[in-house]
Amino acid sequence: MNKLYTTPAAINTPQLTDNKIQRYLSLDVLRGMTIALMIVVNTPGSWETIYPPFRHAPWHGFTVTDLVFPTFLFVVGNALSFSMRKFQGHDSEFLKKIFKRTALIFLIGLFLNAFPFVTRVNGELTLIDFSGIRIFGVLQRIALCYGIAALVIHYFKAPGALIFSGLALLGYWAIMYIFGDQPDPYTLPGNAALKLDLWLLSEKNVYQGYGIPFDPEGLLSTLPAVVNVLGGYFAGRFIQRSGNNKNTVMRLALAGVVLTALGLIWDILFPINKPIWTSSYVVYTIGLDLLILATIMLLIEVANFKSWTYFFEAFGKNPLFIYALSGVLIETLGLIRVDGRGLPGWLYQNLFTSWLSGENASLLFAITYMLLLWLVAYLMDKKKIYLKI
Repeated sequence: MNKLYTTPAAINTPQLTDNKIQRYLSLDVLRGMTIALMIVVNTPGSWETIYPPFRHAPWHGFTVTDLVFPTFLFVVGNALSFSMRKFQGHDSEFLKKIFKRTALIFLIGLFLNAFPFVTRVNGELTLIDFSGIRIFGVLQRIALCYGIAALVIHYFKAPGALIFSGLALLGYWAIMYIFGDQPDPYTLPGNAALKLDLWLLSEKNVYQGYGIPFDPEGLLSTLPAVVNVLGGYFAGRFIQRSGNNKNTVMRLALAGVVLTALGLIWDILFPINKPIWTSSYVVYTIGLDLLILATIMLLIEVANFKSWTYFFEAFGKNPLFIYALSGVLIETLGLIRVDGRGLPGWLYQNLFTSWLSGENASLLFAITYMLLLWLVAYLMDKKKIYLKI
């Protein structure tokens, strides 16, 4: 994150109309909601005691938590619908900007995978094995999806991006079916996404959280994830052309209902599944995001009800920084040992489980940590510090 902005251009530029200000407000709110929920689901007090909606579906299926990541990609696309206009006719400038952003976000993801660069062996801190760092991850997927989507939009325009989306979703379905193990090609050990990642990478560079080397943010499943970004782009373009009004909200909601239903129908043949990012999952989550965006616009733009928005605006103005900080801070605190355990674990046991039980204690810890990060976002906003790549 190499640029420090002391004025929020989307809000303070005099020539912008009220409609553009409101569009950025809706985008900030949706982005902020996503960051807040992402922090809550990523930092429970205990991974053993979590309410079911705050867990990912173990394989096929869907929970609220499974909506967080595709929604972040959706708002990346929404932002692209505004930023891409300034690159029209400037190929060299466009390519330089896109490749730089993609590389920086990817490298920050690698940094977070390696951080804090040490681990404990027999109670003593020792350097990690850097050759075994996980290559892919959340920010790496964001980087690749952003870069690919931007290239598709710039060179193929909206009609080409729509065709690309259809081919990507249908093509991914075909690849997963043909190259997966029969009779069920969508299992954890037999899916084509796992096979490609293990062909490209060593097992030690792949996520290990499923009991076998398998990366839910691997290379092949990035292809359909690009469509989540393109879905956000099309939504943003539509809002800009149609304006902030009830008709726009209703049409977004109708599209959301249609895509959500289509995703559920497709689920019969190609199950909704976040770890392998199935095509039905893409369509379903874009549909839900359109419904959420329509609801936010209805409240903010149509009903002019904005008193609730600032909490999420603060998160939405520095999303990548706050997300990165959420990982760095909890890992750093974990290095501090109190009574033989990391500081977060000690705080959880002594300040939360002492008067709450199970899931309630774990959820309150996550919410408290999220509020701590909100305070950082609030102070940055008050000082007009906005970190962007």
